[in-house]
Amino acid sequence: MAFLQGLDSHIVVVGCGISGIGAAQKLLQHGFHNVRVLEATGRSGGRVKTGHLGSNIVEIGANWIHGPSQENPVFRLACQYGLLDKESMTEENQAIDVAGHPPFTATWLSSSGRQLEPELTEPVSMLYMTLLEQSQVFYRQGREPMPSVGEFIKREIRLALSDGRGNPVTAVLKRGVVNTLLKAECCVSGTHTMDDVALGAFGMYKTLPGLDCTFPGGYEGLIHQMMQTLPKGMVSYNKPIRCIHWNNSDGSAHHSGRTFPVLVECEDGDTFPADHVIITVSLGYLKKHHETLFRPRLPAQKAESIQRMGFGTNNKIFVELEQPFWEPDCEIIFLLWEDESTLADMVTDVKTLWVKKLFGFTVLRPAERVEGLSLGLVMYGHILCGWIAGRESEHMETLSEAEVKLTITQLIQKFTGNPTITPKRIVRSQWFHDPYTCGSYTYVARGCSGHDIDTLAQPLPSEGPQAKSLQVLFAGEATNKSFYSTVHGALEAGCREAQRLVTHYTPPAYQGPLGSKL
Repeated sequence: MAFLQGLDSHIVVVGCGISGIGAAQKLLQHGFHNVRVLEATGRSGGRVKTGHLGSNIVEIGANWIHGPSQENPVFRLACQYGLLDKESMTEENQAIDVAGHPPFTATWLSSSGRQLEPELTEPVSMLYMTLLEQSQVFYRQGREPMPSVGEFIKREIRLALSDGRGNPVTAVLKRGVVNTLLKAECCVSGTHTMDDVALGAFGMYKTLPGLDCTFPGGYEGLIHQMMQTLPKGMVSYNKPIRCIHWNNSDGSAHHSGRTFPVLVECEDGDTFPADHVIITVSLGYLKKHHETLFRPRLPAQKAESIQRMGFGTNNKIFVELEQPFWEPDCEIIFLLWEDESTLADMVTDVKTLWVKKLFGFTVLRPAERVEGLSLGLVMYGHILCGWIAGRESEHMETLSEAEVKLTITQLIQKFTGNPTITPKRIVRSQWFHDPYTCGSYTYVARGCSGHDIDTLAQPLPSEGPQAKSLQVLFAGEATNKSFYSTVHGALEAGCREAQRLVTHYTPPAYQGPLGSKL
C-alpha cells in the first residue's frame, strides 16, 4: 500500500538534459504518474546539442560515446535505437581499451609552416602519455606527491629533458610537443590549466572499454528517441526556475487538498508543488546561483563542495574548407608553437594570444563508415573541428564570428605555410556564456576530492523523523564520482536518483526486481 501511495507522489525534474530525461523515464517505468519536467530553454538535450555547418552535421555539445561497451547506458540505448554504424557495435570495437585517449592518426604542424617528423614527436608523446597514466595511479595509492596533474607532468618532463646533451632547437620543439598535449588535456578535462586539476583524485575517473565513437546522424538523435518515451505535455519548456522552496519553507505548497514539502517557483510566476524535486542543472549553474536558487539555502557543507569542485569551458570551432590540406588517413592535427620556450598550457595575454590555446583540430570522419545506417548516408565536406579550453576559450566567445574566422584563417595559413587557404565558413560553440550551463563540464579541482562529489549528490534533507526525506535530489554529470564530465555519467546519475525514489517507496521484499538497471 505504501508503494501504491508513493506512485501518487508529485515529482518535479529540473532540467531536460539527458540526466533529467533519464530520471523521468525511469520514474515512469516504475509507475510514478505525477512527473513534471521543467526546462529553462526551448529545447531538450542540454549539453547534447547537434548543429549544422552548411549541409554538414556537427556536434556543438557532446561529441563521443566514451567507452562504447555494454557497461555504458548511452551505448546500450544507441544500439537499441539503431543510431550507430555497424563497426561501432562490433564486439571487437567494444573490447578495445584506449584508457580514455583514442589512438588517433596524427599530423604535427609547426608555427614555421612545416610538418614535424614522427621521430621527434612520437617519443615525447609516448613519454607524456606514460606520465598521464602515472598521474592516475596516485588515487589508487591514496597519496598526492604534489597538488596538481600539471605540476607533476611538467616536473617529470623537465627531469627527462634536462640532460643538456641534445640540440637546443630540438629541446624547444620537444617542450612544444608537451605544451600542445597539455592544452589538449585541458580540453579533455574541461579546465583552464592542468595546474588546476587535483593530482590525488585524477585516477578517480573510470574509463570504460570500447573505441570512442560518434553518432553518424547526430547525438541529438538519441535525445529525440528518448523523448518519444515521455508522454506529451510532461515537459514544460521556457520555464527557468526562480527558487526551490523546500522543507515547507514557503508554507503555501497546496494542491488537491494536500500540503507539499516543496514548492518550485518559476521565473514567470508559475508554481509547482512537489513531494520530491530532482535537480539536474549543471555545476556551473549551481556555482553561480545556488545561494538564491534554494530556500532555505543549501547546507554549508554542500555549498562549500560546490565551490571547491571544478567546472571549466571547452569549446569547438568547426571549419569548412574547399579542399583538405591533410592526408586521407589523418584524424587529428596538432599545432606546435615554436616560440614557446617554457612549459605552459596557458597564454600570457588572453585577449591578444587566445588562439595559441587551440591545440589543434580533429578531422570529421568521411561518409564511408555510415553506409547502411537506417538514418541514411551522412555526407561530410572537408570539416575540421578546433578545440580550445579555459579562459582563452571564454574570451573567444565574446568575439564576432567574423573575427574568429579571420583568426582561424591566419592560423591555418601560418601552420600550413600556404597563404591561399581560406575557410568557407565556421561555426563555434559558446558554452561559457550560455546562461543555463555557464561552462562545459566538471573536473576535480586541486583541493577537491571525491568526497565533494558525494556531498553534492546527497539528497536533502538528511534522513530523519523531523521532515519528509528526499525532498531535493541531485543528479547530472557533476554528481557522478566515476563518470563525471560524460553523457553516460549524466544519464546514470539521473537514473540513480529516480531509483532512489523507487527504493524509498518500495517494500523491502520487492526491492530486488524493482531495482532493475536502465
